[in-house]
Amino acid sequence: MYTLYVLLFALVLDRAVGDPENAWKTIPHPVVLFGKAVSFFETHFNRKGLNDRDRRAYGMMAILALLIGSVIVGLALARLFAYAGIFGILLEIVIVAVLLAQKSLADHVFAVGQGLRKDGIAGGRKAVSMVVGRDPNLLDRAGVCRAAIESLAENFSDGVVAPAFYYAIFGLPGLIAYKMLNTADSMIGHKTPRYRHFGWASARLDDLANWPAARLSALFIAIGSWIRRGRPSARKSAIVALRDHGVHRSPNSGWPESAMAGALDIALAGPRSYAGEQVMEPMQNSAGRKNIGPTDIDMALEVFWAACSVLAVVVALTALAMDALL
Repeated sequence: MYTLYVLLFALVLDRAVGDPENAWKTIPHPVVLFGKAVSFFETHFNRKGLNDRDRRAYGMMAILALLIGSVIVGLALARLFAYAGIFGILLEIVIVAVLLAQKSLADHVFAVGQGLRKDGIAGGRKAVSMVVGRDPNLLDRAGVCRAAIESLAENFSDGVVAPAFYYAIFGLPGLIAYKMLNTADSMIGHKTPRYRHFGWASARLDDLANWPAARLSALFIAIGSWIRRGRPSARKSAIVALRDHGVHRSPNSGWPESAMAGALDIALAGPRSYAGEQVMEPMQNSAGRKNIGPTDIDMALEVFWAACSVLAVVVALTALAMDALL
């Protein structure tokens, strides 16, 4: 119950303030520290000359060590904050807010629409390169918009809903462990020769950890689309999510992305290029509009913020319900 109230205030703080750039000039962002920890294990254990079986075994040991270390850090911080009274509560709210990504995600996606409006395709490509891993130089105007909206939907799940979910259930140990796992997956969970086996455990565990959040995210997006765009939009969002989530290569990302595609009645996904490698996938909501532009990014952001509000309301109502039961 305590964690739910902390989470509620953290969601409000993150929505209002986000990650000010100047805040991380003197101290590194926690995710940067997670990245350095992952890099240390990758450098020392993913050595040349290992066979595939040993590489996979070392990768499993590495992510296990990282997760155990994350839980220990989370437990230590929770114990420290418990002894610090109101100051400890405020610090915990700040830490949870820092590990959420509502405003920072929205700001980056908003910048894509602004880049297209001000500087055309070159501005859009430059801005979208900050939020997606695909090759921006191969994207046309509609492709830039699709990439931004897909990133918004996917990261709503693993950058907002999943951290909130694991903090609500497991407190700081759960939140920090999830963020470590998600960082590891983004760094080493790729199917490249270097990481295919070493990052296998990280990728599989990340898929498992994101299973509940992906489905909750699709639900929140559908409700958010009802708030911003009406019942037909919400109905289409739910139908497309249920029908098209499986066409995505990820077992989780397809849920929020297809929910957003249905909410806006646009087509998302489809063929795209990552580091020179072509990924061929069907489109989600293939009958939807394909010639999309900055206005669609604006509409996606409206649905996103409404979905974030739904998440906050669910947290508040759950906290009040638990108070009433106790």
